[in-house]
Amino acid sequence: MESLDRRLLELLATDSSASISELSAQLEVPSSTLHQRIKKLESRGVITGYRAQINQREVGLSLHALVSLTPIDPSKPDDVVDKIRPIAEIESCWSVAGTESYIVKVAVAEPADLEALLAKIRAEANVSTRTSVILSTPFEGRQAQIPKD
Repeated sequence: MESLDRRLLELLATDSSASISELSAQLEVPSSTLHQRIKKLESRGVITGYRAQINQREVGLSLHALVSLTPIDPSKPDDVVDKIRPIAEIESCWSVAGTESYIVKVAVAEPADLEALLAKIRAEANVSTRTSVILSTPFEGRQAQIPKD
């Protein structure tokens, strides 16, 4: 990956709403060049999207938890993902090595909502769960450093 692309990605990871002209000024490169680079990075699948980061507490989602999922029928672990994908309270899902098969991050308003969500996940996905409530988030969403060639 070229140095310009790497620097461009670092700036976009910090502020995806930056305009082409702002990026052009910071990188000291013509806007047309940056526009072409961004389109190329998008078409190659390096840039996969842009999104607003919402303060979930401000919209009523004040309880977050990590929930480990273990399929009750180990012969059908892939069914779990299809069954939990439509559940809106699940923000992320990771397939993991270890005792559990998956870890999901969930966001709800209050403890009663978490209790109901866990019951729903267990019933719909046929899994056992182990839950860790997140007390605070010292940092999150940090972009890993892009490796140098």
